[in-house]
Amino acid sequence: MAISSDYPQPVYVNGFSCKNCTDVENARKHIDPAHPKSGPFGVNADTDPSRNQAVTLGGRLSSLEASSSSASATSLQAAEPGRRLNVTA
Repeated sequence: MAISSDYPQPVYVNGFSCKNCTDVENARKHIDPAHPKSGPFGVNADTDPSRNQAVTLGGRLSSLEASSSSASATSLQAAEPGRRLNVTA
């Protein structure tokens, strides 16, 4: 009798997709199985290196990154009140 370590289909627990029993146990504790070092409810997400979602442009697009950041800083200073939105939490 063979015992499989992964489920044949993902199981969802507390909104997290789980592939095995370890993922299910983490999800029951509200820990994202994809990023377990982030802790429950993602309280340590800032220090979790696997959650780094920064995009670095390369090749021909690398010149656009430098010019767009300076242009966006200038446009933010000239923005009218109420037109700015801070999406960082």
